Amino acid sequence: MSMTTTAEVLGLDGVRVSLAGTEVLLGVTARLGAGEAVALMGPNGSGKSTLVRAVLGLVPHRGRITLFGMPQQRFRDWSKIGYVPQRSAPSLQGATVREVVASGRLAHRRLLLPARAADHRLVEQSIDRVGLGPLAGVELGELSGGQQQRALIARALAAEPELMVLDEPMAGVDLATQEELTQVLAGLKDDGMAMLVVLHDLGPLDRLMDRAWVLRGGRLVHDGGPRAAGHDPHDAHCADPDQDAELSLVDGAVERQRER
Repeated sequence: MSMTTTAEVLGLDGVRVSLAGTEVLLGVTARLGAGEAVALMGPNGSGKSTLVRAVLGLVPHRGRITLFGMPQQRFRDWSKIGYVPQRSAPSLQGATVREVVASGRLAHRRLLLPARAADHRLVEQSIDRVGLGPLAGVELGELSGGQQQRALIARALAAEPELMVLDEPMAGVDLATQEELTQVLAGLKDDGMAMLVVLHDLGPLDRLMDRAWVLRGGRLVHDGGPRAAGHDPHDAHCADPDQDAELSLVDGAVERQRER
C-alpha cells in the first residue's frame, strides 16, 4: 500500500468543543505525523471520544483541525481516514465478513454501479491481511469479539486509508486476542500507516506506540513517550453511549451493500 509523503497527517491547534453548553475540549494542540502511531489516553469524561468525533468532522469545533495539510472544512478525501469503532452495531451481526468489508469500498464506487474487479480484489486482500480468509463467508454475529474487531479493521483497510483511527480496539478481548490484534496493527505500522488509537491501557500496544496524548478535563496534559504518560490504570472505564451515533454513520452502508 502506498502511503502519503505529507509529513503531517493530523494537526490540532487550540481545538475546543462545547456540547450541551459545556466545554468538553479546552484548546487541544497536537500533531500526528505520517507513519506515526499515537495512543489517545485519559480517564472517562476526559474528552477522548469528543476529540475523535471532532477529527472525523462529526461535531462542530473552534480552533483549527488540518487533515493531510488541508483545513478540515475544505478536506474531501475522507477515504484517506479509516475509522474502527470499539464494537460493531447490531445491524452488522447478520452480514458476512465479506459483506462488512466490502462496505468499506463504497466511497470509491460510482453511485449505482456494481463493484469492479479491483474492488473485489481489495476486499479479499483486506480480509486476508487480518487473517480472516477462512471466515469470509461467516456472519459477523457468529465470530468472537476479537474476530469481529479484525473484520472492522479490514473494512477500514478496504478504503485504502493513510490514517487509521481506532476506538479502544483492545476492549473486551482476552490477552491472546490482544496479541493477535497487536500483530495486525504492527503490520500496518510497518507499512507506514499513521494511527491514532484510543486506549484505556497501553497493554501489548506499548511497543507500537511512538507517543501518547493524555487528556484530563478536556486539556492535553501529556504529549510524549507512552510509558511516561502517567495514566492511572485504576480509572473507571465504561462504554461511551455517544459512540452509537458514530456507528450509525458507517454501518448503514452494509445494508446498502447487501441490496446490490
